[in-house]
Amino acid sequence: MSISIEQSAFAGLDTQKRLVNQVFKGELNAQGRFGFRGELAIKFATAVADEARPPELVAQQVISSAEPGAQKISFLSCYLLSFGYLDALVTVLAEYLEPSGKYFIYCNNIDFSKRYHLEYKGIPFYILPLDEATVYNELLELFGLERNDLKKLATAGKINRIAESALQYNAVFPEISYADCLAGMGPVRDPGENRPV
Repeated sequence: MSISIEQSAFAGLDTQKRLVNQVFKGELNAQGRFGFRGELAIKFATAVADEARPPELVAQQVISSAEPGAQKISFLSCYLLSFGYLDALVTVLAEYLEPSGKYFIYCNNIDFSKRYHLEYKGIPFYILPLDEATVYNELLELFGLERNDLKKLATAGKINRIAESALQYNAVFPEISYADCLAGMGPVRDPGENRPV
């Protein structure tokens, strides 16, 4: 029996139209694990008349999953242009995250030689740096997954393999407080700079 998004922990976010630019949204395995890959709208732009505007703020490169019948998202990874957006992300996801979940936040403006573990509003996060790479490739490296093994799998299979690895991941990173990480972050890079017009 296949699972629809309405039966998954992503139902509320889907109703709020926060799951945007989807690469994948559906079942990951025969057991009914559900997954989403795409972008998550954190802050919507003010709508003018009937004009649909792109969100003002998004979590990019989202790869996430929820277990069958669960009300919470058990695994989520994404890229934030600034660590400073974590508070807004947690506010949006407040009812979807759980203390036992595995959440990997890649940020552009934290020290590139550092990785942290951070508990914020009762939720644990792995905070990692990211510049030119992708969340997908960084997760493969973090979990020791072989790219060639995953090449043979469909998109659902790839996300499922990453989700399984994430749920078993228990490496220990140095603890940091939200305030200290916020104080140590660098300037927010303009994503449009150095791009050909």
